[in-house]
Amino acid sequence: MDVLESYSGHTDPGGAAIRRDLDALSITKVSVGPMDNNAYLLVCRATNEALLIDAANEPDRLADLVGSGESRPELRHLVTTHRHADHWQALGAVAGMFQTRQIAHPLDAGELPIPMDELVEQGDTVRFGDIELEVVHLRGHTPGSIALVYRGADRPHIFTGDSLFPGGPGKTAGPKEFASLIGDLESRVFEQLPDETWVYPGHGDDTTLGTERPSLPKWKARGW
Repeated sequence: MDVLESYSGHTDPGGAAIRRDLDALSITKVSVGPMDNNAYLLVCRATNEALLIDAANEPDRLADLVGSGESRPELRHLVTTHRHADHWQALGAVAGMFQTRQIAHPLDAGELPIPMDELVEQGDTVRFGDIELEVVHLRGHTPGSIALVYRGADRPHIFTGDSLFPGGPGKTAGPKEFASLIGDLESRVFEQLPDETWVYPGHGDDTTLGTERPSLPKWKARGW
């Protein structure tokens, strides 16, 4: 798989992956499957231990993303951000290839195709190598949707699954679910993290909290 070292936040289905190297963490983004799902490979630069967020589709391409040879990272953890099927089509295959630990929120874990090894909730921490990711439970898109926050030396980075995109929250089933999601996004994301926070969504292009913050009143008014 081609991997571009110039990180723009945009990937194309079937196209090259893109990588950015932070102080302690490497982040590689690739689009897989017919629904343009983003999968993110995170590698601790000190230990070469890796974690994959959303083994959504195309397990062979995800294996190519990890790479081969002596220098390839050691993939030990798979995090699934939520229960929707487009985010876990390759979960069983990738778990079998790499013998990983599977991680999800307990409210969505029962809908996933294989058992989870670790259940995480609001405020928990996922660790791999020298890296810590903070778990943020965002209720609404699904009951057990989670985001993961990495507090880099440059800025915070948040992987939001389908709970936050450029232009608004993810789809919800009705007004109650929308109120829950927008409330969690306000109190657990926008009130806790600065404008420079980089947002990595489950589909499509990246954004920042500063870009999206002015639209919060509009999102609440429109109700989706």
